[in-house]
Amino acid sequence: MKNGAIPDNINQLNAEERIEFLFNFLALEVLDMRDVSIIGVGTTPFSKHKERGIADLSLEAGRKAIEDAGIDKSKIEALYLGNYAAEALVGQGSLAAITGRNLGLGQIPCTRTEGACASAGIALRESFLTIAAGIYDVVIAVGAEQMSTCSTGVVTSVLAGAGDTTMDNIYGLTFPGFFGLVLRKHMEEFGTTRDQVSCVSVKNHHNGATNPIAYLKDEITVEGVNESRFIADPLTLYDCCPITDGAVAMVLCPSDMARDLCKKPVKVVGSGHAIGTTSILQMESFTTFPATLKAAEMAYQMAGVKPEDIDVVELHDCFTIAEIVDSEDLGLFEKGEGGPAVESGRTAVDGELPINPSGGLISRGHPVGATGLAQVYELVLQLKGEAANQVKNPELGLAHNLGGSGAVSTVHILSKDF
Repeated sequence: MKNGAIPDNINQLNAEERIEFLFNFLALEVLDMRDVSIIGVGTTPFSKHKERGIADLSLEAGRKAIEDAGIDKSKIEALYLGNYAAEALVGQGSLAAITGRNLGLGQIPCTRTEGACASAGIALRESFLTIAAGIYDVVIAVGAEQMSTCSTGVVTSVLAGAGDTTMDNIYGLTFPGFFGLVLRKHMEEFGTTRDQVSCVSVKNHHNGATNPIAYLKDEITVEGVNESRFIADPLTLYDCCPITDGAVAMVLCPSDMARDLCKKPVKVVGSGHAIGTTSILQMESFTTFPATLKAAEMAYQMAGVKPEDIDVVELHDCFTIAEIVDSEDLGLFEKGEGGPAVESGRTAVDGELPINPSGGLISRGHPVGATGLAQVYELVLQLKGEAANQVKNPELGLAHNLGGSGAVSTVHILSKDF
């Protein structure tokens, strides 16, 4: 601990000021926190795995990650598993414990994290923090969801539970309805056009077509997006991510250990996790998500970088307009510039700032509890130079995960450690 780091008037600060100070205290490494790296990753294909159980999916991803890390599973000291709704969708609870047992990890602590669509992003953050703090040396993070065994109506109802059931849902608001409102307001405030929004779907379907784990492989045109059937006006079918099954896992350890275990470790240099509004009645604006703003601020500050330093991004495009709003909230573009940026090709794989070269949620798919780690999986491949849609020489990657109607967000920044 550095002398003089704690101000004399800390007790006079209000709660928000104290929290801000304590975060800065950690981010500036006043405490001796360890660097953390990812040494192994594994995933299932993202598809409709109706013939398999969710425990089988998480087992496959976990085995692949451990094999990729090249370590003995007895070295793993904890497991964090992101999952949103296994009980409601497939009748399975205790998924973290079941996954740990199936992987043969012994009697280690196995913890499930839930934050709607940000569940796996939280699992990664908890894994990162416990290693950074010196509690564990080797941790496996897993994300899993199985959605295709239920009807669309059931899935929609379960997903709606990520909103405020006492304030929004009782009036019939669904997430397509919510993001339809976001799209309409963004068009009104910034002049964003229907074609610009459709370009997000065109780009992400194009990228997903060549990603071997992506669910949707068909290319689409702007006209095809515009003319597909309405889901929640002005959102159409191709503005929405598909119902998908899948699991992802990764093994993390201290960076000094990683260099001895892995030829191409990837370091987690920044991590942020924040909540925002949980109901549309609490929102001051429909064109920004405070949870993203805060989580991004935390991650940038911890990493010591700025938005303009980022080379490749995997962000939460649950709907096409979400990619535009997220890119602006992350500081990658000014408000109102997200739409023109995608239309002009700035966010293409060969553009100045590639966004969702994996195909994103729109094409890769969105098994809710797995998505946060799926984004990081893609960035690990990008930084190692092994991605299907490889960006040219990336040094820094950013993953952004958003849950509910902006209720929770995680942001992680990764860099090469080789």
